[in-house]
Amino acid sequence: MLNKITVTFEGDHILVRSDGEKNYEVVERIWSRVSRLCEKHHCFNVLGIGDTTKPMEVVEGYEYPGVFRENDIDQRYRVAWVELNPDAVDVVELTVNILANRDLPGRLFPTVDEARKWLLGSDRVQ
Repeated sequence: MLNKITVTFEGDHILVRSDGEKNYEVVERIWSRVSRLCEKHHCFNVLGIGDTTKPMEVVEGYEYPGVFRENDIDQRYRVAWVELNPDAVDVVELTVNILANRDLPGRLFPTVDEARKWLLGSDRVQ
């Protein structure tokens, strides 16, 4: 299996699990599913947990803003992402910076607990 993606509504957030290889097509699948589920449940808090075996190419990080725009992912969303594979963190961090520079949502966290706290907990006002 090259990748496995699950996107589920958890009551107060959308949970994304993305394991395996990453590339532009995988990114499109993830965020189109997220967008549909967020709209369906009127819930725009997204917790993503990736365990990437083969990171996407750095240049593909620059495609993220277009994917977000195509799927109407905007400032309504709060996106907290955790990458479990240390070898993939640099590309995810670059992508988060690209999104931030275009005023699009997304933050990278070192642990699921920290991401969940920021997304749903007392750090929510930040």
